[in-house]
Amino acid sequence: MMFNLLYKELRLAAHPNLFIFTLLGALVIVPAYPYGMVFLFGCLGPYITFMYGRETNDIYYTSLLPVKKSDTVKAKCLLIVLAQMTQLLISLPFAVLRLSILPNGNPAGIEANIAYYGFGFIICAIFNLILLTQFFKTAYKVGKAFILAIIPAAIGVIIMEVIVHIPRFQWLDSIEPAIMLKQLPILVIGIVFYIFSMLVAYRVSANRFQQVDL
Repeated sequence: MMFNLLYKELRLAAHPNLFIFTLLGALVIVPAYPYGMVFLFGCLGPYITFMYGRETNDIYYTSLLPVKKSDTVKAKCLLIVLAQMTQLLISLPFAVLRLSILPNGNPAGIEANIAYYGFGFIICAIFNLILLTQFFKTAYKVGKAFILAIIPAAIGVIIMEVIVHIPRFQWLDSIEPAIMLKQLPILVIGIVFYIFSMLVAYRVSANRFQQVDL
């Protein structure tokens, strides 16, 4: 059943921009570019999809299907996770390729290294948690949910891009193998935080959606 719901999300509910923004993980190969924008694009895709779903009455249509309300929420959560993880996987080969063709670093901000991906998990987790829990209060007011979610996500990106210019934290910008091992705890924390946040987002959103009268 969940596979069918996710298939329905991909074929009917997902806006084409969701797939376009997912492909923008390749931007990590662009020289002198603030790579934090990749994660913001990963946030914009779900927002546009949710707004598209509001205009097409997707939530109402899904609720007419023989599925539980909690499954409707779970399908939306899985769609977001699938899009963001696909974006990450797409970016990885370009990040590795960048090390060989652009070895002099990124003057615009953080390098596409292990710390970068750790921060990215945290930024996306914060956005997802706020967007989902706020949206499923009404299953309609996606604009307000997006504004509340994108502000802390954007602040997180700014912090990530600026902090590497502070001498004390320049090790976060390194692509040296030994130093990237030092960055590994950031990645682990980011992954754990992302998983935990999505579980909380699903639980809270499902409970809130149960109270919504469609």
